[in-house]
Amino acid sequence: MDEVEAVSRGTVDESTVTPRRSRIPAVIRALRPKQWVKNVLVFAAPLASGRLLEWPILRGALLSLLAFILVSAFVYLVNDTRDLAEDRQHPTKRFRPIAAGEVSIPVALVLAAVCLAASLAVAFATSVALGVVVVVYATLQLTYSVWFKHRPVVDLALVALGFLLRALAGGVASAIPLSQWFLLVASFGSLFMVAGKRYSELVQLGSSAGTRPSLASYSPDYLRFVWAASATLVITFYGLWAFDQRGQGLWTAPWPAISIAPFTLAILSYARDIDRGEAGEPENVVLHDPMLLALGVVWLVSVSLAVLS
Repeated sequence: MDEVEAVSRGTVDESTVTPRRSRIPAVIRALRPKQWVKNVLVFAAPLASGRLLEWPILRGALLSLLAFILVSAFVYLVNDTRDLAEDRQHPTKRFRPIAAGEVSIPVALVLAAVCLAASLAVAFATSVALGVVVVVYATLQLTYSVWFKHRPVVDLALVALGFLLRALAGGVASAIPLSQWFLLVASFGSLFMVAGKRYSELVQLGSSAGTRPSLASYSPDYLRFVWAASATLVITFYGLWAFDQRGQGLWTAPWPAISIAPFTLAILSYARDIDRGEAGEPENVVLHDPMLLALGVVWLVSVSLAVLS
């Protein structure tokens, strides 16, 4: 088990752990490349529309991905400079390059400005609508970091909105109409992820959670209620979308209905990771849970057959 991961799970004394030296330059690590996996949500709308393989649509989605990688890197850099003192007291975040002193604050802020400028250039060159989405995302995340990070409920809503804007970006980049079911699934799916993240952080930190105002205002029972209710709603709305599809698809099989099974099992599998306090970093769960990965592949195949056939 990686030492940093062991600290986050409470299986070793954090004071005795030294971070494993990485071959990746600190400046690159400060951009949090592991968290870029969240940005694949830009492919959600093109996939749901059944037009992902059309080159103009795929091109728009890829450019949306690049724009969100850059703007999310900007947000991470700004957040890490603002949360420097808090991160240095955290069992795992203290190893981030800025908190560890590997990247200075002036360098981080210059790099953040470059990332933001590049993101806006890519977004507006793709479409005005995508540029507006990126501006809204950057503004909301800055507002969250400066004013609302420690406001109960509001902080959940703003972080969830960040996930939702990613899901919208791929659609607006190519002017794909977004259905009511897509918006509902994306909205409550985002809230499920965020509430689960907060719950896991609360479980991981235990008595130390009181040092973080964003967590101290929540109880485990409240966060469990939020992510459980969100999971229920996202499964319900996905099921309504599936049964609303009229076509039978390839080989006359009802692929939309079939896709409900792996989708539901994936939600339940992720909920198990949340319940064990292991979803503090959603990208780690997605990349390292074999069951979740297998269910994701099965779901992707079945929903692709549903919308592309």
